[in-house]
Amino acid sequence: MRVSVVDAGSNTVRLVVADSEGGLPLPVHTMKWKLRLSQQIEPDGSLADSAVNQLIEAVAAARDEARSWSAAAPRSFATAVVRDATNRADILRAVLAKTGVPLRTLPGELEAELTFLAARRWMGWRAGSLAVLDIGGGSLEVAFGRGRLPGFAVSLPLGAHYLTEKHLGTGDPPTPADLKALRRKVRHELRDVAARIRWENPAAVAVTSRTFQQLARLCGAAPGRQGVFVHRSMDRADLRAAIDTLAALPAAERAQLPGISRPRARQSLAGAVIGHTAMKLMGLRTVTVCPWALREGVLLRCIEDGPEWWDTLHVAGTATAATGSLHLA
Repeated sequence: MRVSVVDAGSNTVRLVVADSEGGLPLPVHTMKWKLRLSQQIEPDGSLADSAVNQLIEAVAAARDEARSWSAAAPRSFATAVVRDATNRADILRAVLAKTGVPLRTLPGELEAELTFLAARRWMGWRAGSLAVLDIGGGSLEVAFGRGRLPGFAVSLPLGAHYLTEKHLGTGDPPTPADLKALRRKVRHELRDVAARIRWENPAAVAVTSRTFQQLARLCGAAPGRQGVFVHRSMDRADLRAAIDTLAALPAAERAQLPGISRPRARQSLAGAVIGHTAMKLMGLRTVTVCPWALREGVLLRCIEDGPEWWDTLHVAGTATAATGSLHLA
């Protein structure tokens, strides 16, 4: 059976079509649409009408692409960029009305849980107790557990794009004072969560997301062209040196560094500060870069628990195709 998922994130909308034989989502086709939704937020916190129209077009295209690959209707979700938008209800209704696709916004804690499941399946049981960190555009998810699903999962307002806009938006490159204020903000938000992870003393730590992948490449990890099965790790000391490199350059020049893409160049510094601060407060010297994250977590839950798991999942901001209503928690 073929399954598919659509992930509307802060920078791109991504489609993954996968074969589910053997209980694992093995990708057979992927596509992405670069919308950069996070750059189209209005002063009142709403997503601009033009961005909503682009999102509708991308979801419709992803629906048709999945169908052309003989996949079941895609499980579709949007992350913090839509979840936190003041016009979230209108966005979800519009996507449903124009595409017939129920686009969902998952609570941050559920995102952390699903990302943990993906990392657990990738790392395997031999990893032992596991902590997982995922930096997105609008939030940071942290989870810890010893089993299939985490016993502890939390979402914090520490996204790379969000903090760039709030703390590093005035200078390019930012001033030392701005950078110091950003570090202080991250330390404050992470203090209690970091203490919990340090107390749990995980046997293994995995980091996911494009932000961590690009930072790891900057720190010397193998390039993506070598494939997902190459082991990649990142040391805290190397990430600290990367902060100095990124902070000295304007965004346009950061995009010339190994691993740093042009769309993420501006927020790469904030991502490095978040990652380094988390590692330092949690007492982590090295982490493993995991290629599986939220999308794979959604697919795995649907494969392992059956499609009804997703179909009966009522979460904040879920438009239903049957009634056109919206559940707002």
